[in-house]
Amino acid sequence: MNNSFLYVITVIIWGSTWIAINYQLGEVAAEVSIVYRFGLAALCMFAYCHLKKLPLKFSAKQHVQLFTFGLTLFGFNYYLLYNAQAYINSALTSIAFSTLMIVNIINARLWFKTRISNQVYYGGALGLMGIVTLFWPQISNTSFGNSTLLGLGLCLIGVLFASTGNMISIKNQHNNMAVLPATAWGMLYGSSFMFVLALIQGQTFNFSFTVQYISSLLYLSIFGSVIAFGCYLTLLARIGAHKASYATIMFPAVAVVISSFVEGFTWDSYTFIGLGLMLAGNLVVLAKPRKNKQTSPLAKVIKT
Repeated sequence: MNNSFLYVITVIIWGSTWIAINYQLGEVAAEVSIVYRFGLAALCMFAYCHLKKLPLKFSAKQHVQLFTFGLTLFGFNYYLLYNAQAYINSALTSIAFSTLMIVNIINARLWFKTRISNQVYYGGALGLMGIVTLFWPQISNTSFGNSTLLGLGLCLIGVLFASTGNMISIKNQHNNMAVLPATAWGMLYGSSFMFVLALIQGQTFNFSFTVQYISSLLYLSIFGSVIAFGCYLTLLARIGAHKASYATIMFPAVAVVISSFVEGFTWDSYTFIGLGLMLAGNLVVLAKPRKNKQTSPLAKVIKT
């Protein structure tokens, strides 16, 4: 699959998962639903790897790295983001999580000494301006008290864990660890961590046998986890974390479009301007860098 296809699939799937997540909240605790989601995703991933005869055996040292990968990307990350939504609205959550691109830029520089072009900074700035503009009506009515600051803090810490998981995934691929087998183990470790955490918290491992809960769980596990993470983590190594993570800025754009059909969301000037800035930023970030024009020998002679 080419990079454009992987990117589009990632944005569309993760931009639509908010609908499925809404059906997960309620009867079953969020932590327990995360255990079900990544437990089922890991099972599907292992089955696919076995079917395709992909290598699933790793050394003890590699398993330590995979454990850390799963803990950061599929454990702490989701636990903190789910808890953050108890204190802040979805608009602030989207804005806070979109800072993943900035954190990835910093971490890519620290971990791999990746040089970031100016166009990535310009595109990222446009994207962040766009997402703030898109949600400005909700933000302007928000009172920034202690609970809001706590929610933002939890969300930003979750972003730090997510970015660390991104860097470990790139390192895995640099060490010739295939994406799907490594992700299968990571999801298993992440799900196991959430299982232990839910037990410590005294959560009940109940299950909702409604069509909405089961269908949303399947969508989040297969599409939102197996397919989307498979595409996204592949992109991390191919185009770099700084570019791949711009997808997190595009998620709200997809969510708004879907909400227009599902919930009757009404567009206003903030919506059009915000989406315009986000799309412009997306084009700038993913555009191929211009090659410096070499001076011809004749021009050099004339110049001298």
